[in-house]
Amino acid sequence: MSDHLDLADYRRRVFALYDALRRDRRADALRLVTFRARKDRLFADHPQSPMPADARRDFPGLAYWRHDPAYRLSALLEPDPDAPPLDLPRSAEGPPMPFSRIGWVSFTVNGDQGRLAVYWLNDYAGGIFIPFRDATSGSVTYGGGRYLWDSAKGADLGSENERLVLDFNYAYHPSCTYDAAWSCPLAPAENHLELAIEAGERLSPVEAA
Repeated sequence: MSDHLDLADYRRRVFALYDALRRDRRADALRLVTFRARKDRLFADHPQSPMPADARRDFPGLAYWRHDPAYRLSALLEPDPDAPPLDLPRSAEGPPMPFSRIGWVSFTVNGDQGRLAVYWLNDYAGGIFIPFRDATSGSVTYGGGRYLWDSAKGADLGSENERLVLDFNYAYHPSCTYDAAWSCPLAPAENHLELAIEAGERLSPVEAA
């Protein structure tokens, strides 16, 4: 299969992964275990995996924090219709990626308050995008931050009316964490959280050292 068809297939599988997650009505912890197992297989087996080819043979699976129900939240989207367009920083060279801030979500987790900008990709497909950095970034998670939503690529946790599902148990690293060949949009300063989000994907002990 050509690289282009491989990439199309990979994206199709990511969409299917999140679609199955949204339709799964089991307990949250079981849903998460199933999702992570399926994602690990995709990383290990697919030719367009973000994991470099020479690392897939002995790939043990991604590193995660244990499920914590405190990190599953629902937050009202607070519209920000007057926000100007902006280009988010990237991990490597490449043309600017045009986004607009469409609003904000505020939340409280373990007694700490946080607020994140919600972006819309101003490109062909569009899509909601929520990147963030937190107090774990640069130590036990990637220094450029992690993603909570990226609906243009299928990473969509769902919404109800004007409320977005924010489940940090599904927070994940961008592809550039694993291979510098990828150039990924990163969290801007307004999405840097002071609190530590100890949920979702983390770096392995070797990577974090």
